[in-house]
Amino acid sequence: MSFNTFGKIFRFTTWGESHGPAIGCVVDGCPPNITLSEKNIQVDMDRRRPGKSKFTSQRKESDKVEILSGVFQGKTTGTPISMIIYNKDARSRDYETIKNKFRPGHADYTYFLKYKIRDYRGGGRQSARETAARVAAGAVARIALNKLIGKKFKIVGGVVQLGLLACNKNNWNEHEIRKNPFFCPDKKSIKLWEKYLLAVRKAGSSCGAVIELRASGVPAGLGAPIYSKLDADLASALMSINAVKGVNIGAGMSAAFLSGEENSDEIRGIRGKAKFKSNNAGGILGGISSGQKIIASFAVKPTSSILTRRDTINKKGKNTIISVRGRHDPCVGIRAVPIGEAMMSCVLLDHYLLNRAQCG
Repeated sequence: MSFNTFGKIFRFTTWGESHGPAIGCVVDGCPPNITLSEKNIQVDMDRRRPGKSKFTSQRKESDKVEILSGVFQGKTTGTPISMIIYNKDARSRDYETIKNKFRPGHADYTYFLKYKIRDYRGGGRQSARETAARVAAGAVARIALNKLIGKKFKIVGGVVQLGLLACNKNNWNEHEIRKNPFFCPDKKSIKLWEKYLLAVRKAGSSCGAVIELRASGVPAGLGAPIYSKLDADLASALMSINAVKGVNIGAGMSAAFLSGEENSDEIRGIRGKAKFKSNNAGGILGGISSGQKIIASFAVKPTSSILTRRDTINKKGKNTIISVRGRHDPCVGIRAVPIGEAMMSCVLLDHYLLNRAQCG
């Protein structure tokens, strides 16, 4: 399998399978002399790891990250940073009864069709377990951006819709996001969401979610017109996350319903600086950052592994029935928040370094 590497100058390669001994990543292109430690990275790892609440998979993984190379005396050396995360709580026996069946909604069928072999234990490489390695790479990118841009740089993500229930984004409170198990920015939505998701789980089903990312302190000028647009690379990064089926930049697809007057972000000069009256563009114009807050959102489909009996076929092409048991998230979108933040961090650092290389 090829294409396990993401990025241009700041690049990372992930490796490993869901039920293998370990997963990990190799980060290449990180600038030298960035203060970096396992403790710094672990903060983001802990936000993604499973088993933290009754609303996520009960697989118990500590997701402790170990740095194997690229750091000396607490600082990056500019050489590849290799990191490993050991799998501690895989239960391969949960998949024995369905190993010859294709789970609807999963990539089981297409993987087997393409490679003529697949790791049925939790999906192997196709599992969202791979995203833990992305979060480690994203943590490195975020730390580097904080050093290069300064403390004004910040990325905050939150779940703004859980299944049928949307929160009020006017109540966005980034401090509230870290206080509840849903990564919800609206305190008033939490109790209703809790009842809703418990009912979904009890029914043996699942639901989707919409996650919004907000990056502030991003300098103007990141991105290149035509084939390396910042929004194109950002959309590609977010679409590469497991179960993501759609991405919006700013107003996104809602822009089609706006008039030209409503959609265009008017500009005024205040004390010699440009100020925008709105941000339908999501902080990106012509593929280049405008200096505004960068806003992107992405939709995550309902978890495909559900208890409800579904029609499918087996490896011989014969019709059969499947019910997927084991430890699965009733809404995989909840834990996608730190993954989305990680991918946005990687894209922004990559474009920051590209811009510095061309424009100084």
